[in-house]
Amino acid sequence: MDRLITVEELEAATNSLLENGKKVGADSWQQRVKNQTPHCGFGEAGTCCRICSMGPCRITPKAPRGICGCDVHGIVGRNYLKFTAGGAAAHSDHGREIMHVLHQTSADGNYQVKDPEKLIRIAKEWNIETEGKDIYELAHEVAVAGLMEYGKPFGYQNFLNRAPEHTQKLWEEAGLRPEAIDREVSRSLHMTHMGCSSMPEALIHQALRVGLSDGWGGSMMGTEFSDVLFGTPKPVDTTANIGVMEKDMVNIIVHGHDPSLSEMIVHYANDPEMIALAKSVGAKGINIAGVCCTANEVAMRHGIPMAGNFLSQENVVLTGACEAIVVDVQCIFPALGPLSKCFHTKFVTTSPIARIPDSEFVQFSAETAGENAKAIVKMAVENFVNRKTELVNIPDQKTNARVGYSVEAIVKVLDGVANSQVDTYGTTKPLLECVTSGVLRGAVAMVGCNNPKIRPDYAHIELMKKLIANDIIIIVSGCSAQAAAKAGLLDPVVAKEYCGAGLKRVCELANIPPVLHMGSCVDISRMLILASELSKDSGIPIAQLPVVGCAPEWMSEKAVSIGNYVVATGLDTFLGVDPYVRGSSEICEWLTGETGIKKWVEANFTVETDIEKLGDKMIECIESKRAALGI
Repeated sequence: MDRLITVEELEAATNSLLENGKKVGADSWQQRVKNQTPHCGFGEAGTCCRICSMGPCRITPKAPRGICGCDVHGIVGRNYLKFTAGGAAAHSDHGREIMHVLHQTSADGNYQVKDPEKLIRIAKEWNIETEGKDIYELAHEVAVAGLMEYGKPFGYQNFLNRAPEHTQKLWEEAGLRPEAIDREVSRSLHMTHMGCSSMPEALIHQALRVGLSDGWGGSMMGTEFSDVLFGTPKPVDTTANIGVMEKDMVNIIVHGHDPSLSEMIVHYANDPEMIALAKSVGAKGINIAGVCCTANEVAMRHGIPMAGNFLSQENVVLTGACEAIVVDVQCIFPALGPLSKCFHTKFVTTSPIARIPDSEFVQFSAETAGENAKAIVKMAVENFVNRKTELVNIPDQKTNARVGYSVEAIVKVLDGVANSQVDTYGTTKPLLECVTSGVLRGAVAMVGCNNPKIRPDYAHIELMKKLIANDIIIIVSGCSAQAAAKAGLLDPVVAKEYCGAGLKRVCELANIPPVLHMGSCVDISRMLILASELSKDSGIPIAQLPVVGCAPEWMSEKAVSIGNYVVATGLDTFLGVDPYVRGSSEICEWLTGETGIKKWVEANFTVETDIEKLGDKMIECIESKRAALGI
């Protein structure tokens, strides 16, 4: 298309799919939202406690304390910390799985080292000897060192040393440096046990620590070692939206977050034996498409199409053309089980961590990855004959998208844009020159999920359009990235026409879209590295850079962990959904006020559920940072 797709057009396509669902009596999240409304007011305010069996206790004017005597500020703080710890545990377990896969690599095994230079670079960073070692010997040694980050008895996270000295000093002075990842998660759950911490300051302090153990620990390992295993992303062109599904092909949807599964599915979908089998059952071939963060992983490394984000996961089944939806961990609707049974779709779960009713379970492991993936692809291909042609409805919506902007890729493509000298190659100075000259006003790191409390994708898309019109470049990951892709905002040809003059010039000179796809949710750690490099190259503390974070439609525990590590890194962070803390004035002050976490990390949260106002506040914040720097 030669224009952006509107939210109204996205909704019209979804409505046509819901009509398909009605034919077979399928459920949908839209109906389940109606059934669950109104939501529990105590839960939304964070004022209910169920951590022991004396309750549950709910705080009201009549009952200002729980049975144990804990007041509303302690209860809200404990709930917030538990939420953060859950997210940190999930993201960090993702990283742990990647480290185990790295330990299984071999020259003739299921997995190889695709970026040996990055492996050697990290090994040296961690003071591991590299000379004279076979690359797989080194991979196994680094994997063990990485796994020790989860449970080492002494010391702090290795990757913390990547942060600017100013940031490291702030963490040290505030006591925020995270120790072993599992130690921080365990400490959080201990603190929130009945009869332990109820002091808001202590609870919020630990929320930042456990968040940092995720962003600068588990997530960063997940990102960096996925690059080592599967290749560091470079810009690649692909397509997005529900129209990427093919009417005449076997459609396999990969969904979840762990690239070790999806990489193998992609490999065997291109196996000549499997393609021949597909043709033997009447299909033209095999089409792989992705949903959620697994989609981001395979899109940025292989150009695999992205069918949609979190709230699109039911849509792929509703097309009636999905032979299999293959999932790993996180953000998977249990509703996919009964929904798939309404059609011919095979719903395949693969991880003991995500066992879901009404699914076919194929336990996936690094040791048996090849045979597992081949069996799953074969299952999907053989299911093609069960497709009901009268139920096939694939909306004609497809956009072009350029994805794969790792930090390394951003540094490379922007070098020279601002007439930089040759000796600046390999730094972020070209990007800094664009900002200091005013060609770009600043940058927004937009991340996070979809949430039915916000019109799905609307906040992401409309905020992006507003920001790029004001010469603010955007880096995106996760479901936010896919919202951009579905609208056409990752298309370098189309999207530049919606930019201000300065950003449009940068896009034309560098041949980039104004919204840069950085990857999946764990890849928000790339944003931390980029912010750190900008700070080091400019000599300006991260909190003073005209850069902010934003999660307009966040939904999960992981998103709360992300918010905590982004703000603790020094980036003011803007939320479009209330993080269930409004029941406590003290917790709100700690998170959003001038006397709370800002005194520790020089940044804080802004919560604004009016999306138009949220955009205005981000622009105002960026401009105030520019004014303070005199640029």
